[in-house]
Amino acid sequence: MSALRVGVTGGIGSGKTALTDRLASHGITIVDADLVAREVVAPGSEALALIAERHGENILQDDGSLDRAALRRIVFADEHERQWLESITHPRIGALMAERLAAATEAYVVLSSPLLLEGSQRTLVDHVVVVDVPEAVQVQRTMIRDDNSEALVKSIMAAQLPRDERLRRADRVVDNSGSLEDLMREADALHQDLLALAKQA
Repeated sequence: MSALRVGVTGGIGSGKTALTDRLASHGITIVDADLVAREVVAPGSEALALIAERHGENILQDDGSLDRAALRRIVFADEHERQWLESITHPRIGALMAERLAAATEAYVVLSSPLLLEGSQRTLVDHVVVVDVPEAVQVQRTMIRDDNSEALVKSIMAAQLPRDERLRRADRVVDNSGSLEDLMREADALHQDLLALAKQA
């Protein structure tokens, strides 16, 4: 029997990784879309060759890997470039994520993705969990974590699904406006509920 596929999403700085790390500690497989996205543009990949062909060798670091910060500046300043990048990376990312989800043997498996609800990734999962914090908290946490300017954080947020729309599409909302300890308790309760849901499925 295939595992229940659970999607975990939330805006940047919402705490998705802290939640999924806790679920992983219970022995659950986490398919992280950000890590899969890095894999897809790893040195030697077809996608990286296409990006370098379009933007020149200066988009690469000395070791041949993608200069993600440089690419981020390009795509968040130019909608056309963002769409082009997504057209070559998203199909490859989607195929690899589907493969990893199908290979899971636990009661449930998690797909953690900031873009879960924006496009076709939603079709990969059976149940959607949204980690939610107020937008002001998102900005503050992300500026501290990534050492990014407020303007850059807000432009990234603007490219993501609006908060109210994310909440509307959730099957379950985890509030992460409290402490890390609060989030861990929420994650443990979520784990038990997902195990029960997987049995019903």
